[in-house]
Amino acid sequence: MKKEFLKFVLLAGFVFASGCSDDINKAVPPSTASRPTVPVLSNEVTIGNQIWMAKNLNISRYRNGDVIPQVQNASQWSTINYGAWCYYENNSANGPIYGKLYNLAAIKDPRGLAPIGWHIPNDDEWTTLFLTLGGFSSGGQLKSTNWWEAPNTGATNSSFFAALPGGKRDGDAGTFLTIGQQGNWWSRSLSSGGDGNYYRLFYNLSDIGGGSSYAQFGYSVRCVKD
Repeated sequence: MKKEFLKFVLLAGFVFASGCSDDINKAVPPSTASRPTVPVLSNEVTIGNQIWMAKNLNISRYRNGDVIPQVQNASQWSTINYGAWCYYENNSANGPIYGKLYNLAAIKDPRGLAPIGWHIPNDDEWTTLFLTLGGFSSGGQLKSTNWWEAPNTGATNSSFFAALPGGKRDGDAGTFLTIGQQGNWWSRSLSSGGDGNYYRLFYNLSDIGGGSSYAQFGYSVRCVKD
């Protein structure tokens, strides 16, 4: 049975399993930020030395123009081995707010999911983001003050990252879960077994979670500038 493997992590104790790829094990604290945390454009934000998209990815083509299939059927979603996307509950009205959910094959596809000039962050880059804001208890600085269910613990959006609770699509049954309660974002780093790493925020915590997940799960994507 496919399952998510989740670790709730704090700065003092955040590590993935020792067998993970080099991308996972090279995270180091960033140097002093050379840029302030300020909005740059309506769709991007500078946080320390990084520039992040300020919205979840909502595209349906790879960088080379090839179409990424939309998969609505639940049983099909749970068995496919090619890149795919869906809207939460297959409702297109969720796209402008939460973006699309993508499976791991879309993240790994060599045609490139991220637009030109951007890339999907690895574990080092996610860790740099969190440490720039003070550590793995800084989730409140990332969370939007809207759309999350109460109590939306610690949410200030002081980083202007505007993280949203887009939920996920389960890899076993293809069902949709946790919108309003969780935001889940893929990393491009993989575990030693080839599962995808991801990061998670919660409606009732200010801590940041992380772990690895089977390829059939559907999560949101944020990109960081090259």
